[in-house]
Amino acid sequence: MRRTQIIKATIAVVAELGYEGASLARIAEQADVSKGLVSHYFTDKDRLMETVARTTLATLRQTIADSLVLTDPVPEVIRAAIRRVAGLSVTHQAELTAMRQISTNLREADGTLRLGLTEYEETYQGQEALFRRGQEEGSLRDFDTRVMSITYQGAIDTMVTYLHEHPEADAHHYADALADLIVAAIKRC
Repeated sequence: MRRTQIIKATIAVVAELGYEGASLARIAEQADVSKGLVSHYFTDKDRLMETVARTTLATLRQTIADSLVLTDPVPEVIRAAIRRVAGLSVTHQAELTAMRQISTNLREADGTLRLGLTEYEETYQGQEALFRRGQEEGSLRDFDTRVMSITYQGAIDTMVTYLHEHPEADAHHYADALADLIVAAIKRC
């Protein structure tokens, strides 16, 4: 419970103050716990931020999966997933902002990014399984499911970034246009 409370507080602080402004003291204050308790659960700021990013990614992935009817034909699942992700820019804005801040600022001692595409492995595997199912049921053409899952996720990430940077954009329109492009590229004719 306290661990979850600290993670939620970290998301709120990073979303509001940015990565650099998110001190352990400020996070502890937001979580209404002592700084020592934060350090008890997370040895340092880097470990806390890494945990928050990974936990948030898993939570968002599960949120999307839970909102889908995975037994629907695969092209419909893909369309629905893209729409749901676009909706995150409204429903989970703090989480997306915190993840963006953490993923671009959390670095190893040598300056390289600490988080990267390996964080998506579970996401890629789920997408590959969905694409294979579509191929098996005959709704999707033959293609390399690994290449498509990486390409698909790249398009999703770009959409999320664009919608963040352009809050005036129509998220539903963007999602529908992106879904049309992806489904047209992979659907069996």
